[in-house]
Amino acid sequence: MREIRIGDVSITSIIERDGPWRAPEAMFSAYDPEIGQRHLAAMDPEMFDPVSGKMVITYQTFVVRTPRHVILVDTCTGEDKGYPAPMDFPKQPWVDGLHALGLGFGDIDYVFCTHLHIDHCGWNTRLVNGRWVPTFPNAKYVFHKKEYDYWEAATARKEQPPGDVWRMNCLPVVEAGQALLVNDDYALDDTVTLTPTPGHSPCHCCVNIFSGGQRASVTGDMMHHALQCREPEWSTIFDTDPVLAAKSRRGFLSSVADTDTLILPVHFPSPTVGRIEADGERFHYRFVRP
Repeated sequence: MREIRIGDVSITSIIERDGPWRAPEAMFSAYDPEIGQRHLAAMDPEMFDPVSGKMVITYQTFVVRTPRHVILVDTCTGEDKGYPAPMDFPKQPWVDGLHALGLGFGDIDYVFCTHLHIDHCGWNTRLVNGRWVPTFPNAKYVFHKKEYDYWEAATARKEQPPGDVWRMNCLPVVEAGQALLVNDDYALDDTVTLTPTPGHSPCHCCVNIFSGGQRASVTGDMMHHALQCREPEWSTIFDTDPVLAAKSRRGFLSSVADTDTLILPVHFPSPTVGRIEADGERFHYRFVRP
């Protein structure tokens, strides 16, 4: 994703993996092939690969530079986690991407996690001498408290997703004293705030960036693909509460439709950034191109 600017804030991304990933019928329980194919045919070509029949899905971290802070939003799958295929991505592209932006691990001030799934908190930690330690030694990590509590309890019940995500990616941050466990109304300052969008996970949040009278919003997994703008009720097989996820998605899309709000969905391919346009009961996702 190219760098974008709002006011005196710059936003770019580090891409861990992109390309065709999953067929829509395997992603959305309510998928209707006739309706879906009609929507896909009308979308930007970046969104779907007709040869494989798969949606194009990107895994990326957003890097937000404000006058005061360097912030990461969501940290992909990380390194050395032992995740099974197809989540066993190579680590070097992410590290190279961070360095290409002129940043090292010690330069990060805050890490925000929209939620605590496997592909959104992986680089929170790395393995050093057999122990998981925070990757960014000078950063505070912002976790929603109830989201953290949910996955702690799920881990105790042995319901955590593959790889023991909470124990590897979250607990070491808390034990190191680098975590901020926050509520829905948390604001870092007048530049960075949260919007609760629960459903995909228990306390999923979008991360808002405000500057110069403009707004951008990193939407995490509030939606995975532009099909969910056309059909907001199409929740994914990964959603904790599909009905609540659809309600949150429709509410969020309605709130930003036909405004200048820049939308940054983690899994949308380059050019990634876009705006929402209302279309009756549906919405269009419109890429903002150079």
